[in-house]
Amino acid sequence: MLQTFLKLSPTFVATSFHALSDPLRIQILELLWAQELCVCDLCDRLNVPQSKLSFHLKNLREASLVKNRQNGRWIYYSLNLSQLEILEKYLAEYKNINPLPAQLCKNNH
Repeated sequence: MLQTFLKLSPTFVATSFHALSDPLRIQILELLWAQELCVCDLCDRLNVPQSKLSFHLKNLREASLVKNRQNGRWIYYSLNLSQLEILEKYLAEYKNINPLPAQLCKNNH
């Protein structure tokens, strides 16, 4: 098992990367790079119905990759930069891995 400086749980890592595994969710994140957007603006820019967008936003929220805030009737979404930085640091630790070569199997038949 990878011993990382960050001590992230495998569930946390899997949830985060699962949220990043869908092209529409990547498009949502790319739109939020530029600015905070309300659900209606995201629907318009992505040309998707609100029900579909809500499903994907829920995945991103559960992985803590986006934050939301309500202002009256509208819900606005933005990137959760601190969470993205944690994932970036986690991936950066792989650059420092120097795996040992495999040992001969004990069950030589």
